[in-house]
This record gives sequence, C-alpha cells and structure tokens, in this order.
Amino acid sequence: MIHWIAPNDEYFPPLEKALDEPNGLLAAGGDLSPRRLLNAYRAGIFPWFNQGEPILWWSPNPRMVLFPKELTIARSLHKTLKKHHYEIRTDSVFTSVMQACAAPRKAQSSTWIHPEMILAYTALHERGIAHSVETWINGKLAGGLYGIAIGKMFFGESMFSRVTDASKIAFVHLVKQLECWNFGLIDCQMKTKHLASFGAREIPREDFAQILNNLVNKPEIARKWHFDYAYPD
Repeated sequence: MIHWIAPNDEYFPPLEKALDEPNGLLAAGGDLSPRRLLNAYRAGIFPWFNQGEPILWWSPNPRMVLFPKELTIARSLHKTLKKHHYEIRTDSVFTSVMQACAAPRKAQSSTWIHPEMILAYTALHERGIAHSVETWINGKLAGGLYGIAIGKMFFGESMFSRVTDASKIAFVHLVKQLECWNFGLIDCQMKTKHLASFGAREIPREDFAQILNNLVNKPEIARKWHFDYAYPD
C-alpha cells in the first residue's frame, strides 16, 4: 500500500516503508513546493514521475553514491581534460541545462524532466540550492549537469552532452570542487554503468540515510556557485 500525501502533510513515511518492487517507491501525491522538496531530499527521497501522472516519491535500496575521494577518471578522459579546450561555468544558464537534460534521447519516448519539474527546480536554483555545472566549448553550451546541494551533500539529478565527453568534463570538475569544499557524498540515485565507471557504488539504504543525516546538517553554501578548481595540466 502506497502512502498518499495529503496537501497539508509536511513529512514522508519512514524509508523502510518503501516498496521492493518497484524498487524504492515510497509515496504519491503532494506537490513540488520548495519546502516539500527540501524535506524530501533531507530524508533521502526524490520525485520521479511522468507528466500528467501523480507525483511519485522514491528512496531505492541499495543507493548508488559516489564518495568524492573515490572518483575514477579514465585515461582517455584524463587526456581530454588536460587539453583545456573548454570553459567550466556554474549557474549561468540553469534552466537551459534542465531543458537540455529533458531533450529526447535514444531508446526513450518520454522524459521525467517536464515543465512542472523545471519550474520547481528553477525555484530552488533561485534560492541558491539547485545548481548547474556547464561545459562551454567555442562559446556554446556543450554539456552539463544539475543537482541540489544541502549542507555538505550533493544530489545529482541529470546530465547531457552535445559534444563528446562534455558532460563528463562537467562531472569531473563538480566532483573535484566538492572535494575541495569538503562535501562528503554525491547521491547518484540508481545504478548505471556510466556512473560506476567514475567509481560510484551501491550502499545499503540504511547506511545512506545515516551518512545523509550527518551531511545535510553541516553548514551549506546557499548562494550562486563559483568554482576555483582547475584541472591540472
């Protein structure tokens, strides 16, 4: 039985109430207000649903995460990064990054990043909580990613590339900068080979919740981001 969130409900059911199949489905309903989204992320929960359907809230077990110090960079990507033919910008075109992440991809007929989600996360961006990391090449947006930062925890949402390796370049700079800022963990949500290639791994939801509870309560950077990390020559 899925818990239905009434309009006045502020909190979510315990994570252990989430279903095993589909993995992590915890609740439905509610809204995408900044308050509710922050309550969700602080509890280890995220929204994922198709346009026109009820909002669905998830907390999968196990959870795919990346500890910044465990970042793995492939040799070919390392060579690309050393070329410095790109520029990294942060928070300069947040909504455009979300729209690019929502663009159709191979083997996908629809996207969960629909206008309702874009409006909700843009509202968080305006509060200095949601951020974009962008790779620019020859003055054009070539790739990037976006996510949410709370305390010393980063919740990755989606990424896109218009040029080979552009999203990977943004991701590496994000992880390196977060390590410099003493962020403890990056939430990758669900397992993919792409994320595993960077050193991301699955941990039990119980362990994730314990780490999360510690990190989200640390002092945070609630403002527009400015990176000072530069990939070495």
